[in-house]
Amino acid sequence: MKSTLTLLTGLALMGAAGLVQASSSLDLNLGPDAVQFEAAGEIVDGISLGGGVVHSEYREDATVFHAQLMGTNHTRDHEVGVGARWTQYDTDYGKGGGLGLGGYGYVYLPNLPEVSLGGYGFYTPGVAASRDLDDGYEIGLRARYAFAPNVDGYLGLRQLGADFDNDAGTRTLDRGAQVGVRLRF
Repeated sequence: MKSTLTLLTGLALMGAAGLVQASSSLDLNLGPDAVQFEAAGEIVDGISLGGGVVHSEYREDATVFHAQLMGTNHTRDHEVGVGARWTQYDTDYGKGGGLGLGGYGYVYLPNLPEVSLGGYGFYTPGVAASRDLDDGYEIGLRARYAFAPNVDGYLGLRQLGADFDNDAGTRTLDRGAQVGVRLRF
């Protein structure tokens, strides 16, 4: 099942890259117990399609895949996106997926335009979840620095969790600091 989900995520990311007309991004970050890769691109002006995967060994093994469709706006002052995300959990505590909502927002500092501060959050409620999943979430904060016009480096904090039907209950699947790089093209 894990290899099937990995294959499907890879195909979705390649498909998204093929549909991209305008701006795209690749993002990789590492933490003490986790690695995350994401890809996204605009399919039309202001609509972005993307996906990614987090593998964490924070307490137990957890691999979390997602695919999202977002309405986006990017100016010299801010970057925001709001939309829907399908998240699929494959953990030692339980398995399942669901459709949720969320978004991100960053502001560029007026006196330091290379620096942006912001965060993101996504929530999957039980009413839109399947299998063992009752609900799930991912939240994070980031401070980004543009090293070049198309390369951002960042430091951040992330918490990823889910509540499962079985006796496992609510579990934090990843928590901690991360360092990452985002390529924009």
